[in-house]
Amino acid sequence: MLDPKVVSLAQAANFAALTTLLPDGQPQTHVMWVDADDTRVLINTELHRQKAKNVQRDPRVTVAIIAADNPYDFVEVRGRVVEIVRGEIARAHIDALALKYTGKPYGMAIQSERVILRIEPTRTVTR
Repeated sequence: MLDPKVVSLAQAANFAALTTLLPDGQPQTHVMWVDADDTRVLINTELHRQKAKNVQRDPRVTVAIIAADNPYDFVEVRGRVVEIVRGEIARAHIDALALKYTGKPYGMAIQSERVILRIEPTRTVTR
């Protein structure tokens, strides 16, 4: 079960910083849209993106979710990508995220298959 504050921040239109590990071990961080269910943090991306390649090689990640109205209100979730969801579920998810963040359907060209990275927390820090 995720901490309720993680769920609350992830399900609102707040941005997250996702950190993955590059092949040489250096961290790589991207600002992302974020979501959560009751047990996992969810990040939607495309298979050809470096972050997707990184987690297939090394599933360890950190996600910091920052409240849009107060950057000092945030959570940090350290964990592992335990599942990569593909297909229509991932495609529908990016559409739902676009509506949450922009109020419009997802308008960017999709270059490769959409995927959802399901992140299981191993450590959560709330502020």
